[in-house]
Amino acid sequence: MNTTIGIKAVRSLGDILYDNDKRTFSVSHRKALSIHMPSSHFHSTYEIYYLLAGKRDIFIKDRTIVIEAGDIVIIPPNILHRTTNAKIPEHERLIVNIHEKEMILAKNSSPDILQPLFEKEYILIRSSQLDQVSIQTLAQQIILEMREAKPGFEMYALTLTLQFLIICCRHVKQNSPEPPVFPSPMHERISEIVRYINDHYSEKLSLHLLAEKFYVSPYYLSRCFKEATGFTFVEYLNSIRVKEAKKLLVHSSLKVNLIAKKVGFGSVTHFGRVFKQVTGHAPLFYKMDK
Repeated sequence: MNTTIGIKAVRSLGDILYDNDKRTFSVSHRKALSIHMPSSHFHSTYEIYYLLAGKRDIFIKDRTIVIEAGDIVIIPPNILHRTTNAKIPEHERLIVNIHEKEMILAKNSSPDILQPLFEKEYILIRSSQLDQVSIQTLAQQIILEMREAKPGFEMYALTLTLQFLIICCRHVKQNSPEPPVFPSPMHERISEIVRYINDHYSEKLSLHLLAEKFYVSPYYLSRCFKEATGFTFVEYLNSIRVKEAKKLLVHSSLKVNLIAKKVGFGSVTHFGRVFKQVTGHAPLFYKMDK
């Protein structure tokens, strides 16, 4: 049975799930025999995904990368991503989400130290490239702070997270990134199709149209798309459209019906239903939040 301790902190069977009231800092640690990630996954925070044990496939923006124990992936805000099925499902991972406003201390004291975070679509650091003792020590300290929840634990965990990020950014500044390799030719093919969707999401798209364009059968495309990205075709297309709509809601003065049309939805009613399903809020929530 889950037990709630502190502010939105849940610990069960050794798992930790913490999210502060400001939605600027969250920590999730779990040992699992399967994946556990929302169907659509993009947010306004930076995500640090540190794999302590096992092997995972992660789809980020337009490609699938394979990570192993000790690898770190840092994903900027509003980049669509999802953990997909791996051949060996058993794994242990630490995920920390941190908003840019929580990085002010580090940015003020050393303005350029976190610069790689703001320049890249994602950062991938292999276990062989880092001092694993330092990284593992910081990760275990974060987990311990969240588990014990002593006075000031959130601030303590935040400072540990900043140290974690500084080590990663130092590495990126000093080393050339290792280009990710596609797990298979199928993944490379699906990546090409995903890039097309990312560029043409506002147009009328369908599984059959894409299958015809890329000279594959609809069945093959549907099966391989799900395997490579973790999303069905419709889930992915809706998530991309909602992500772009959210940007327009926050940063433009366009009315909701015009935004719905601009990102490819045929009706504002359908747009509203899908938007709430993906984000948990109605579109006007983001208009009022401006």
